[in-house]
Amino acid sequence: MDWSALRVSLLLGVATIAVLLPAGVWAGHLLATRHFRGKALVEAVLAVPLILPPTVLGFYLLMMFGARSPLGAAFEHVMGQALAFSFPGLVLASVIANVPFVVQPIQRSFEAVPLDVREAASCCGLTPWQRFLRIEAPLAWPGILTAAILAFAHTLGEFGVVLMVGGSLPGQTRTISIAIYDRMQAFDDRSAGMMAATLLTIAISALALTTLLGRRVIRRG
Repeated sequence: MDWSALRVSLLLGVATIAVLLPAGVWAGHLLATRHFRGKALVEAVLAVPLILPPTVLGFYLLMMFGARSPLGAAFEHVMGQALAFSFPGLVLASVIANVPFVVQPIQRSFEAVPLDVREAASCCGLTPWQRFLRIEAPLAWPGILTAAILAFAHTLGEFGVVLMVGGSLPGQTRTISIAIYDRMQAFDDRSAGMMAATLLTIAISALALTTLLGRRVIRRG
């Protein structure tokens, strides 16, 4: 077992959730409760990472993060290090790759909140912010938790984007999925099998949790 790679993967998963979940809650609530021109296009753009091959997404992100790009040059000027092939760059790439895994479950959960509940809250004099905190967010928590679980599990298993943007720097950008690939390249089936089993266990646990939460949302509806 490559414990260093597992540590990087766990840190990457936690960092991805910490950055993406607040933005995902805002975007999911907005898409669920507002109707505006171009909404379908926005939803389609947010879903692109879901259907785009990871290596293709990783290629475009690498071009975006490179030293010759405005974003990469600005980051290097401020932070003194390159954005590509660094842990911060890996976090940003992971956030982008996980957008649909976070926004879509949260959006569906907020859409499941009955309209008459929102109207009753407004009639009681609650402001939109109070209505969100006291009524909508507590009712939508299964979707929010599902989004966090999916993003975390997907981050641990991501390979194409991680390899393109982060490479395989030990202790920095080498995740457990990259370590599995490296061990297979070295014909170390035993180590690769142990790490693959770890990811499989996490994936099954994540799917079980999301299924239970999905049933809770259905019963609530």
